[in-house]
Amino acid sequence: MSGEPKPRTPPAWWFSDKTPPWHARLLARIYAGAVALRMRLLRMGVLRTHRLAVPVIVVGNVTVGGTGKTPLTIALVQRLRDAGFTPGVASRGYGRQDESTPAWVDADTAPELGGDEPVLIARRTGARVRVDRDRVAAGRALIQAGCDVILCDDGLQHYRLQRDIEIEVIDGQRRYGNGQLLPAGPLREPAERGARCDFRVLNGGEPGFGEWPMRLQHDLVQPMRGGRARPLASFAGQRVHAVAGIGHPQRFFEMLRTQGIGVVPHAFDDHHAYRAADFAFGSELPVLMTEKDAVKCSAFAKDWYFSVPIAAQLPEAFWVGLLSRLASIREPT
Repeated sequence: MSGEPKPRTPPAWWFSDKTPPWHARLLARIYAGAVALRMRLLRMGVLRTHRLAVPVIVVGNVTVGGTGKTPLTIALVQRLRDAGFTPGVASRGYGRQDESTPAWVDADTAPELGGDEPVLIARRTGARVRVDRDRVAAGRALIQAGCDVILCDDGLQHYRLQRDIEIEVIDGQRRYGNGQLLPAGPLREPAERGARCDFRVLNGGEPGFGEWPMRLQHDLVQPMRGGRARPLASFAGQRVHAVAGIGHPQRFFEMLRTQGIGVVPHAFDDHHAYRAADFAFGSELPVLMTEKDAVKCSAFAKDWYFSVPIAAQLPEAFWVGLLSRLASIREPT
């Protein structure tokens, strides 16, 4: 529809062989200098860092945009709990109304107050979730609440909080794009930063040396007005309105197409604050949306609106390696 919000798209040169414009290259050099200065001040101890009393696992990415961090964080919570830990999740809560105020997030928290990703994590896992710009303060609050391991969602560049394990998540389709720093490219830090992480997880695509493959399983869909889940494959041969307000909407649309579903795509900005008017598509085809989007649309969902949950699947060897690393942290030497 003509009134549908148009999502911001990355510059064409980020993921192509086009040369970035001169002003983007100039700004990238300034940004590179700022990144290098920050790292130097951290190494010199001018910028203080803080260690928590329990292990900290950071999940993040070197690039801008969605790579699959939230499904991996959910899987980490579930696997750590199975191993006997009491994990808590620290997040900034990007997109919530008042990002300056720390808050606890649970399954009933409104997404506009807790942030869409933290609410989704709380609903899927039941773990304690704390949103705070200050990840150190969030971690301390989680420890006081009884957590014995902290998962920091999207915190790779939040260096004030010392970490014991770093996990980089990589988009297997786009990887590092043109390999340049912002705004000439999609990189928050130089690409070699990822090589310093303890684990590198590849979301889709063929893993290279030192990369762990992650597959996102999406077998079922959940009616948003309640009722029994049904197979995603049951929509094969049908046309649907597909809604995605995530970092890389095309990934969701392509996943549906691989199931033989006729996709009418509707891409929105990441963390978009949905209104009922956004769904005035002009036809009552089934509406399929990502689970992250669905948490913000339950108040006005129709009978033909469906959420598509995903689950991160990783090799068992990844979990063995992670738990082994976690067990060795701070052991007496």
